[in-house]
Amino acid sequence: MNEITWDDFARVELKVGTIVKAEHFPEARKPAYKLTIDFGPNIGIRRSSAQITDLYSIEDLVGKQVIAVLNFPEKQIGPFMSQCLVTGFHREDGSVVLAVPDPAVEQSEKILNGAMLS
Repeated sequence: MNEITWDDFARVELKVGTIVKAEHFPEARKPAYKLTIDFGPNIGIRRSSAQITDLYSIEDLVGKQVIAVLNFPEKQIGPFMSQCLVTGFHREDGSVVLAVPDPAVEQSEKILNGAMLS
């Protein structure tokens, strides 16, 4: 495992947003959705591509809060520009389970690091 420092982790902008729109992404190489995510008035709307079609339908996603990395550079994915990275976990079968807050929190809340929790 490649270790990082607390300062490395503190620079990662992991924030909560709410999916306001989900669409099929037929141009993607692997099955994916195009997500439109609202991160609140200070950040606004960001878009992301997510390979989460195995476990989630479009109807399941709208209104769902997700945790995303906001300070990666934008990435061109075919004809789509991804503006953030939605986080999740791979299962043994290859499907992806979204990382979500439970219970819900305010949009744009940042994940606390261990120093803030202790």
